[in-house]
Amino acid sequence: MELVACNPQVLLERARGALLGLAVGDALGAPAENMKPSQIRARWGRIEGFVSEDPAGTDDTEYAIFSGLLLARHGSALTVAHVERAWHHWIADLDEGPFRGAGFSERGTLENLRRGLAAPISAQHRHAWSDGLAMRAAPFGVFAAGRPAEAARLVAIDGSVSHDGEGIYGGQAVAAGVAAAMAGGSPASVVSAALSVIPPDSWTARSLRRAVTAAPGGERAVRSAVVIGGYPWTDLAPEAVGLAFGAFAACAGDFPSSVLTAVNMGRDADTTAAVAGALSGALSGATAIPAAWSSAIGPVRGSCLPSMRGYHVLDIADLLTPEPTR
Repeated sequence: MELVACNPQVLLERARGALLGLAVGDALGAPAENMKPSQIRARWGRIEGFVSEDPAGTDDTEYAIFSGLLLARHGSALTVAHVERAWHHWIADLDEGPFRGAGFSERGTLENLRRGLAAPISAQHRHAWSDGLAMRAAPFGVFAAGRPAEAARLVAIDGSVSHDGEGIYGGQAVAAGVAAAMAGGSPASVVSAALSVIPPDSWTARSLRRAVTAAPGGERAVRSAVVIGGYPWTDLAPEAVGLAFGAFAACAGDFPSSVLTAVNMGRDADTTAAVAGALSGALSGATAIPAAWSSAIGPVRGSCLPSMRGYHVLDIADLLTPEPTR
């Protein structure tokens, strides 16, 4: 798939939809993180909008901004050395902040980097299979609009510092899916692009296929097809990516429905809703996001990454796309 002579204004609209969709999904899903659907129903009924009086994104949005800034600086020339230096400069070598809310993969990476280990050894920790790369993968699809293979190549470079194996595959599936959505393809073409860049016999590919096959049955069927019952951690990349693509497929890429389906399935709800929001936002553009949701998204607060405080996802979207003709 190649994006040919697309109007830069259309690209910008989809880029803003992808990254604003990520932030909206993150903020909507954050209160339901690590919850079961039954717990969500007992507390809120069905979540249909923000349930917090002060909605905000989590580490998902802040790490996506981190990767977006890095990508805007280096583009297709991005190297592992660039990524490793950025981790040190913006995160690992700073004394400020406890990096609250960071996932296990990020904490393990920081510990390894601070011990003097370099990539890819820095990714050798217990949670290299987490969804921490998938949650920050959307900017690569925005940058490589219409080029899923290039999006997958670049996100694997980013992920080599913090992830391995299924953790890399999860990021590649999301980046490629967003790249396809940026080209204005159908929901089916978005799923196909995601599957085209990862090993067909990988856990991530199997989970994604199961989710999409179950999608016509709705969120309960998707959840049953994908969730690893009895496993205590909810940030497994194959599971989270499967749930996100399943929500996207079940709702034919409709933004509000895709995101809310992901939220109400629980588990790692901020990440699954962020990914579903990035996919559907890229497909339909920022105007598909309800104004009441998009207007609640402000500059990130740096609650996880103090160095990212003050950046807005829309600024990153602008940096990653060609400037529209005036």
